[in-house]
Amino acid sequence: MNKQTKIALVADLKGLMSTAQATFLINYKGLDVAALQGLRKEVRNGGGSIKVTKASLMRIAAQDIPGSDSFAENFKEQVGLVFANNDVSAVAKQLVNFSKTHATLKVVAGFYEARLLSSAELQFLATLPTKDVLVGQLAATLQAPISGFARVLHAHIAKLAYVLKAVEEKQQNS
Repeated sequence: MNKQTKIALVADLKGLMSTAQATFLINYKGLDVAALQGLRKEVRNGGGSIKVTKASLMRIAAQDIPGSDSFAENFKEQVGLVFANNDVSAVAKQLVNFSKTHATLKVVAGFYEARLLSSAELQFLATLPTKDVLVGQLAATLQAPISGFARVLHAHIAKLAYVLKAVEEKQQNS
């Protein structure tokens, strides 16, 4: 790889790391090409992307990003970067699920909001619902008091209608 290609690759990695919501580091040593392509496809469907390059170039790309020093210490062996562009928990969930079916893939660390995430924190992040589900839960929570108030008002109106109906029937029978 010539110097111009390396410079372009470092600039590309730096741009991806600074614009992504989260970056995960995976060790893919022992993973065959077909499995890696399958992982790429799953991550792409979740709104992410995978970049595999030399660890030294990753280290150079991470130099100017605040808080990435401890993350860059893990750039060794056969590692790749997974960028979560939209939904962080969905990409983390895909990585964890894929690592369960393919024992050779290891999720080493993560970088989220300028801090290092351990493997345990990544496992927890993978258990969170997706962004769409969380937005739906928030909307339902916000709507609950209003709909309850509407039901109470409707119940009073319905009771009044039943009373008026009973009075009308009583007057007709009299």
